[in-house]
Amino acid sequence: MGTIIYIAGIVLAIMAVIDILKKNISAPWKIIWIVLVLVTSWIGIAVYYLFAKNRIEGWCK
Repeated sequence: MGTIIYIAGIVLAIMAVIDILKKNISAPWKIIWIVLVLVTSWIGIAVYYLFAKNRIEGWCK
């Protein structure tokens, strides 16, 4: 069971990073968001998908 959760975390983190790279924001903001998502693990992934995904371009202008 733990392996499935681990793999799900990796897949979601990779999907979040790809999504961040596609956003129309400057490179320093992309780096900050990618590091934030990867370093904080599940919390960062949850924050990104629940709060930041649709608002990130407005916040980083």
